[in-house]
Amino acid sequence: MRADAFFEVVKALPVAGFETLVPEGGLVVVAPHPDDESLGCGGLILQALAGARAVRVVIISDGCGSHPNSKAYPHDRLRALRESETVAAMAALGLGAEHIHFLRLPDGGVPSEGPQAEEAAARIAEIAREAGASAVFVTWKHDPHCDHTASAAIVDLARKHLPGAAFHAYPVWGWTLPSEREVGPAPTGYRLAVTDDERAAKRRAVEAHASQVSGLIEDDPEGFQLQPDMIDRLTGPHEWFIALPG
Repeated sequence: MRADAFFEVVKALPVAGFETLVPEGGLVVVAPHPDDESLGCGGLILQALAGARAVRVVIISDGCGSHPNSKAYPHDRLRALRESETVAAMAALGLGAEHIHFLRLPDGGVPSEGPQAEEAAARIAEIAREAGASAVFVTWKHDPHCDHTASAAIVDLARKHLPGAAFHAYPVWGWTLPSEREVGPAPTGYRLAVTDDERAAKRRAVEAHASQVSGLIEDDPEGFQLQPDMIDRLTGPHEWFIALPG
């Protein structure tokens, strides 16, 4: 199916409540970079916490590819900044820092296979079991970013460790794919309705990633910055979760 047709189906997926998406137990949100968790799953996290469900967030990469030319923020300082932004973002949603896990794989070089990928998959599975998670959410494998694709592959590797769990994909950069790109069969899944109050909290979480949404890092003019239209799209009245086949 072409990307344009695929996303018309995604936009029309049935609206379901949180309990339909995650009938029981906790959940794990796997994000390639600090900020993907807020953009793709902020409403989901809010609703899980409101229902007293266990939530764990796993950040795969160190996030240091966003401003590689900054002298003010060399690698270790940038990593520390992006991790502190993630903690602040999750605090805006009500999730404590003890429930966030940073795997620190190289931004732009997250492996899809091999020992590091297997180790990351095993760690995600361990975190999921500790939380009693029945569902895992990860970026869509056709998102046009190598780390998003690799994160989806790592979660696929984790499946063998988590029999009975449900797996869902959330598109972030997939919305920007060329219309003619082939992305596979028609999707199934759900849209999660996000209330106005939840949207406001989600936007605060996104804005907590100041290095990604503002001019905080001034000495790398080619550094990454989320554009307002992207933020608006992903902080709208729905989040989209594509069911991954078993």
